[in-house]
Amino acid sequence: MAAHEQFAEDLALYALDALDVSQKASVAQHVETCVACRRELESLRGDMALLALSASGPHPPQRSRDRLMSAIAAERPTVASERAASSGWFGRLGWIAAALVLVTGALLVNDANEKNAGLQREIAGLKTKTAAQEAELERVRTEFAAFQGPEAKSVTLEIPKGHPQPQGKAIYVESSGKLLFVANNLPALPDDKAYELWVLPSKGNPVPAGVFRPDAKGSGVLVNPPLAAGVSATGFAITVEPKEGSAAPTTKPMMVGLVS
Repeated sequence: MAAHEQFAEDLALYALDALDVSQKASVAQHVETCVACRRELESLRGDMALLALSASGPHPPQRSRDRLMSAIAAERPTVASERAASSGWFGRLGWIAAALVLVTGALLVNDANEKNAGLQREIAGLKTKTAAQEAELERVRTEFAAFQGPEAKSVTLEIPKGHPQPQGKAIYVESSGKLLFVANNLPALPDDKAYELWVLPSKGNPVPAGVFRPDAKGSGVLVNPPLAAGVSATGFAITVEPKEGSAAPTTKPMMVGLVS
């Protein structure tokens, strides 16, 4: 084997400081006069630095790991055995193996920490989403709780006899002014028209309670339109009005329901 090839095989061990004093001196002397080996030694040291830094920072390029492992594996088995037999604490190759185990272990710990941090972020996101969903559910429960109380009055609105299909139902809480209205089977309207709900008070003119347009199945809903609390309702009515609504009815009611 040529002297240059022998020194080239020892470069990985020299970079790891795993040669004895005489061998280290021989390699150092050769590196001073061989440009190719000097460049290879610089590359190996750079790969080792990237591999070490990766224990607490970003991962090194895969090619750096491969180069370093390939260089160590290229060490001749017979020479490696001789060095291992003449060295203390696990032998020279044992020292190399221990160093690689330490670096690899640090990389595994770093990977585990990154995965654990990602998992913690996912858990925090799920907790936030769950809290938001619970808050929304509680808001809906609170919104509709009043319609199930003893003060809620249920009134069914019907059109005159002979046209029984459309129906409407209003649930009104006088003390708080809360109102829920649901209608079905309503005829479709022109684009410039809408249905308007009216509260029929015990005194005075009908009070507008909101406009709505039915969906394709003729269903419509009004939930808590702006009403003053304490309005005493004797009934409810539906008229057809301009789509923006009217301050007072402009057409004859198509549905009327009285509080029993």
